[in-house]
Amino acid sequence: MDIQLNQNEFQETIANNNAIAIDFYADWCGPCQTLLPTVHKLADEFQGEVTVRKVNVDTNQELAAKFGVRSIPTIIYLHNGKEVNRHNGLLSEGMLKGHLNQLKNL
Repeated sequence: MDIQLNQNEFQETIANNNAIAIDFYADWCGPCQTLLPTVHKLADEFQGEVTVRKVNVDTNQELAAKFGVRSIPTIIYLHNGKEVNRHNGLLSEGMLKGHLNQLKNL
């Protein structure tokens, strides 16, 4: 499953999903690459409950600016289109899973 999200798909994704986690990353970022397999795994695991997507900050600078992303990786959690939480830096699978469980239960 492709979980990449760009500027054109963003509004549609927000409109059609109540709970969304967006991983802002870059290909050159070591911690981002470390987190990538976990993001993909949890995107599959939470399918139908939380929409997990990733946004490349190099090719989607407008989205990164809109959310005030200043460091990567940054994961932003949205509920009904509004930011409810954010985490900067590397997360363990257990921590990320906990945040996704909180989001799906809002």
